[in-house]
Amino acid sequence: MNKPLLQVRDLCVDYLTDKGAFRAVKNVSFDIGRGELFGLAGESGCGKSTIAYAITRLAKAPAWVAGGEILLDGQDLLRLNEASLQKVRWRRIGMVFQSAMNSLNPLMRVEAQFHDVLHRHNGASRERSRARAEAMFRLVGIPGSRLGDYPHQFSGGMRQRIVIAICLALEPELIIMDEPTTALDVVVQREILEQVIDLQRNLGFSVLFITHDLHLMAQLCHRIGVMLKGELVEVGDVRQVSRAPLHEYTRKLWGAIPQLPARAREALA
Repeated sequence: MNKPLLQVRDLCVDYLTDKGAFRAVKNVSFDIGRGELFGLAGESGCGKSTIAYAITRLAKAPAWVAGGEILLDGQDLLRLNEASLQKVRWRRIGMVFQSAMNSLNPLMRVEAQFHDVLHRHNGASRERSRARAEAMFRLVGIPGSRLGDYPHQFSGGMRQRIVIAICLALEPELIIMDEPTTALDVVVQREILEQVIDLQRNLGFSVLFITHDLHLMAQLCHRIGVMLKGELVEVGDVRQVSRAPLHEYTRKLWGAIPQLPARAREALA
């Protein structure tokens, strides 16, 4: 790997409770290279989304970053003031949230939601926003003529594509995708993931892909990190982690994936 785009070093995140601080992320470290698709896997509640919110500085009380560094091109994001952070968040690091289909405002036409993002961060006029939105719609396979529609007029898969298009509109270097296809059926999941791969190859951005589905991650990512109870217990190339996992928990995750009988696999070949 060349010099990493993102370096997470000894990251600790706590949640304040009535009984004191609970450490949800424990000294986690990993790198993401330029143009790399890095996966973060683990069961619900293991700290995956907490890491995503820490990287983007979107964590709110009772969560707080208790220690570590998050370096983007060597610049520690945890030390930036709000004005400096606004130049990084969404412009250089974008995020597709969990249940992203619900991220769209149901009372606004999609074109207006594009304009809000582009005007706030780039000062774009409505004409420029419209042109950019049409270009992004073409990238994700939606006719530009539908920009005037409301979110409820699109299918679940199309709304997911719109959220990805809005995230890509500012041309970020890193996109964090937190369980982006959980609410979709397997056919639509595959279509969207194939589209993400194509977009990444063409545009060259890096991806932090977060999911509990190792099988899904293995189809998309170059490297995988596996989390257990707030700790990163294994990191490696997708082939190494899938074929010869080092940690017992990783082996159990792979063992939990249903396997087709040999006869069925031969029939599908």
